[in-house]
Amino acid sequence: MRARLPLHWLLAMALPLFAACGFHLQGRQGLPAPLSRVTIEADERQSEFVASLRGALEGAGAILEPRPGAGIARVRVLRDRVTERVLTVSSRNIPTDYELTHDVRVAVDGPDGRELMPQEDFTLTRVLSFDERKLLAKEREKDLLLAAMARDMSSVVIRRLGSLQSQ
Repeated sequence: MRARLPLHWLLAMALPLFAACGFHLQGRQGLPAPLSRVTIEADERQSEFVASLRGALEGAGAILEPRPGAGIARVRVLRDRVTERVLTVSSRNIPTDYELTHDVRVAVDGPDGRELMPQEDFTLTRVLSFDERKLLAKEREKDLLLAAMARDMSSVVIRRLGSLQSQ
C-alpha cells in the first residue's frame, strides 16, 4: 500500500508554483484620490450599465453623491447604447444568431472642474443564438446576457478610471 500525502501538504507545495507564475487574486480596484467623491451624470440613470457602474464605484471605495458640487468629481455617461444585429438566418429566413453590442462613451471631470479623462468609447460585443421554439428561454437568456455585458462594461470603465492615478 502506497503512502499518501495529506491534502494540506499538497496545497503547501503548490503555493510556491502559483506565486512563481505571477498568479494573484484580482481584488478590489483602487481609484485615484480625486475620485473619492463622485457623481454620475447620465441621460438614462436607471440603465443596467449606470446601476452597475454605481455599484462598481462604491465597491472601489468612492462615495457617491446625488448631485454635482464643490469637491465632487463627475463621471459623465455620454452614450449608453445596446444594438442588436442579425448575424445568420435559417433556410426559412428566420434569424438563428444575433450580435449584441453595448457601446458606452464616458468622460470624467475632477473635483476642480478640469478634465481627468476626455471622452472615451468602450464597446463589448457578444453573440446570442436564437431558437424560435424556445422563445421565452431565449428572451430570458438575452436579458441575462445584457445584464452581464453591463457588469463587464462597468468593470472595464472602473479599471480605466483606476489607471488615471498613474498618469
